[in-house]
Amino acid sequence: MTLILAGTLCLRAQTQDAPNQDTAAKEAPPNESKGMPPRATPGDYQAHTQVGKLTLAAEFMRHAVPTPEAPYSTEDFVIVEAGLFGPPQARLTLSLGDFSLRINGKKMALPSQPYGLAFSSLKDPEWEPPSKSKESKPTLDAGGGKPDDSFKPIVRMPIELKRTMQQRVQRASMPEGDRALPEAGLLFFEYRGKPESIRSLELIYSGPGGNATLALQP
Repeated sequence: MTLILAGTLCLRAQTQDAPNQDTAAKEAPPNESKGMPPRATPGDYQAHTQVGKLTLAAEFMRHAVPTPEAPYSTEDFVIVEAGLFGPPQARLTLSLGDFSLRINGKKMALPSQPYGLAFSSLKDPEWEPPSKSKESKPTLDAGGGKPDDSFKPIVRMPIELKRTMQQRVQRASMPEGDRALPEAGLLFFEYRGKPESIRSLELIYSGPGGNATLALQP
């Protein structure tokens, strides 16, 4: 009798815990990109072209990383804001591997990179480090002579602001997987050169929707 009662209590405990685990899983924030709000029409982008029954539209943003909440920048990547449009009820499987960028007519186009690789070089133009008046004053040298100003403290962005910046960029980047159109987002291409040195620019799409090359303005 005691064994049966213990088993019943254990079963009830497992049954009560199961819904809580399911609820926690549903409430967990998905670690994926949400994309940018698509513009009203493909014509609202810098350039657009037909890809089968779909339309690819894009605009070159140089080293700027625009998000709906705030603008950022990166010196290690150039950014393309791209959008895919289709007829009503159209869906498309998106992948970063579908996009590449040819700069100055080079044979090898730059592959689209995961947004996370740009985190180390992301900058917020509105964030300013603490003023010099708040920094620690230089100390005297061992002999009591002139202050040693060779030491300069490293000033880093607060972790909370950095995390917010990264989350915004993640949400704005091009999403992947099966998506209802229109869909839009940021594409990242590794390029540390100056935008002024770019003479020609082509966004290349090769995916389930077809193949297309879209000339962009540098």
